[in-house]
Amino acid sequence: MRTRQNTSAFQKVGECLYRYSSGVYYARFQSGGKEIHRSLRTTDRASAQRALAWLKQEQQQVDPAQGKLTLAELCDRYSATFQHQRPKTIERRALIVRRVKLHWPTGRLTQVARVKPSHVDLWLSRYRFGPVSRNKHSAEIKRIFEVAVRDGIILRSPAAHLRPAKLAKPIRATPSFEEFKAIVESIRSQKFNGHDAEESADFVEFLGLAGLGKAEAAALRQSDIDWKRETITTFRHKTKSGFAIPIYPQLKPLLLRRRRDDAPNERVFAINNAKKAIANACRRLNLPLYTHLSFRRMFITRAIERGVDVKVIAEWQGHKDGGKLILDTYSHVNRAHSHRMALLMTDGLPEDFVPMSAAASQ
Repeated sequence: MRTRQNTSAFQKVGECLYRYSSGVYYARFQSGGKEIHRSLRTTDRASAQRALAWLKQEQQQVDPAQGKLTLAELCDRYSATFQHQRPKTIERRALIVRRVKLHWPTGRLTQVARVKPSHVDLWLSRYRFGPVSRNKHSAEIKRIFEVAVRDGIILRSPAAHLRPAKLAKPIRATPSFEEFKAIVESIRSQKFNGHDAEESADFVEFLGLAGLGKAEAAALRQSDIDWKRETITTFRHKTKSGFAIPIYPQLKPLLLRRRRDDAPNERVFAINNAKKAIANACRRLNLPLYTHLSFRRMFITRAIERGVDVKVIAEWQGHKDGGKLILDTYSHVNRAHSHRMALLMTDGLPEDFVPMSAAASQ
């Protein structure tokens, strides 16, 4: 009588180590009352033995006594960790935990060890979140499963793959040029303790007329102004780079007032910021609470509205991207100009239209 040959595709080659017919090694062993059967993703025996040892050590980190813990029980355990926080924070986080328990795709009684990354994605997809709400829910579900990892319930979090959604950049308050001039005049009319209001007024006026930030203004020295070339050389600490801007016609009278050829190393402005002066002027004029940065945004907005090339504006701002950042940030500014340009796209030629090729030949 012939003996039955072993036709299994798996061949045992060592303790807990098997080789498939394709040559790939697999691990097979008991851990915490469960059988672990997993590919070691290698055809090299030495590598397979190292991977098997690491896998066994990893499985020992799991507490078998908690293997049947449900998602609802994990949520309750997690909820106890934030009860010391502010009432509004507790309310917000408790709401998300309730949503996990009520709307989990496989139910609140699902064992934590059986939760898959796709379940997390399905849960998030049930809500029509904006990026802010999505990020808050993603952060909370990641914290929940981090508790499970720390407590030895699971080895890896099924929410570890979640990444924050990108937030749309807010369009911050930007003063009009008339508001800017009113703020400067309001500051100039005051009397300050410690220094003349004229100093703060000139500082703020420089920000709006030069389109630079408070750090560049505070660091500016008389020697940085080249009156022959009519340029200002400045250094931006954020990007660790220097750049030059023209002395704009609107800026020249202010710089002439503060010109000191006999003191090249003297700072053009004696103060580092005018935060309080700006805030007080805005309150007196019943305007939004603008900041130093608001006046740089005003400068860029005015330049775009006047038709200055975006690449040129980027150079004035010390940017090295050819204008990409300004286009992304200020795309809302020039819609009226965009509408005027759209009127040129007719099936005929608009009045007073000269093709660029014809204009170049003249």
